[in-house]
Amino acid sequence: MKNTPFTHFNEQRGGKMVEFAGYCMPVEFNGVKDEHLHVRNKVGVFDVSHMGEIWVKGEKAFDFVQKVTTNDVSKLSQGKIQYSCFPNGKGGIVDDLLVYYYEPNKYLLVVNASNVEKDWNWLNSQNDMGVELENASDNIAQLAIQGPRAIQALQSLTTVNLADITYYTFKVGDFAGVNEVIISATGYTGAGGFEIYMFREDAEKIWNAIFEAGKDEDIRPIGLAARDTLRLEMGFCLYGNDIDDTTSPIEAGLGWITKFVKGNDFIDRKYMEELKEKGIERQLVGFEMIDRGIPRQHYELVDQNDQKIGEVTSGTMSPSLNKAIGMGYVKPQFAKLGSEFFVKIRNKNIKAQVVKLPFYKQ
Repeated sequence: MKNTPFTHFNEQRGGKMVEFAGYCMPVEFNGVKDEHLHVRNKVGVFDVSHMGEIWVKGEKAFDFVQKVTTNDVSKLSQGKIQYSCFPNGKGGIVDDLLVYYYEPNKYLLVVNASNVEKDWNWLNSQNDMGVELENASDNIAQLAIQGPRAIQALQSLTTVNLADITYYTFKVGDFAGVNEVIISATGYTGAGGFEIYMFREDAEKIWNAIFEAGKDEDIRPIGLAARDTLRLEMGFCLYGNDIDDTTSPIEAGLGWITKFVKGNDFIDRKYMEELKEKGIERQLVGFEMIDRGIPRQHYELVDQNDQKIGEVTSGTMSPSLNKAIGMGYVKPQFAKLGSEFFVKIRNKNIKAQVVKLPFYKQ
């Protein structure tokens, strides 16, 4: 297992360490529910150094990123970020990712930890434009400081006005006495906050500074389990659960990052346009349990006649709402808001209802 620059800090603070995407990562510190609510109400720190960072540079960088991602990169200006995905040439998704427009002819692609090697190989296989690709994943560390008290916890560490970093934008500046730090606001929790990207050699200094500066805000380290329950309350897709190589962005409700505009000839565009026109055979929905029971990944979804209509992709007991929630693929006739179906839990059919995402509304 690989360590992040923060593994020893996570262990010191009592993190329950597990293997995740080849890394030794903290799954929890003092209980998922407690950590989840702490981020919703105060501020918490996630070690997300296992995420991948790939630079795309050169005169054709824009053309290349436009080709390999479904969103419209022409809409990005410097300092802006876009959520997107890599189509796999067969109608599925290689990965979902963030595209940072760093400077002219230079983009940063932030990808999922479990897919770094796959993404790297895929991008190289598609590079017929002579762009320079650099896998910087092993050199960069990342912390996500999430929660409504994030600005108060961090502002003393930087001359950058954190209030100016609006949703899906970033700035490069000084942070905790370190230069050239990327500070962004993409958020995977729906609780507000920032991501701090740094070189690995600066990681220890920045970790110590964050926990010292955030003391008065009761800043705490938070594990991956709470990160998962927080993102699920927001209805955000998790690669490997809700999207993968067999799901299209159209089926996954990601039509909003699939832009069929002039000049955006991304991989699989023709197939996805046809899918949109002809209609899909399954659709990702959010649902709440009406009867008692917690949905889990791969549980069957059935209709009133016990016929299979789909499968759960993500599910949990929501700490903020105190009710069981889930996401899953169903046949389109069951995807309308208010539609009812059943989750098969230990051979019992437990009633659920389709609801509007996000589950958690601030």
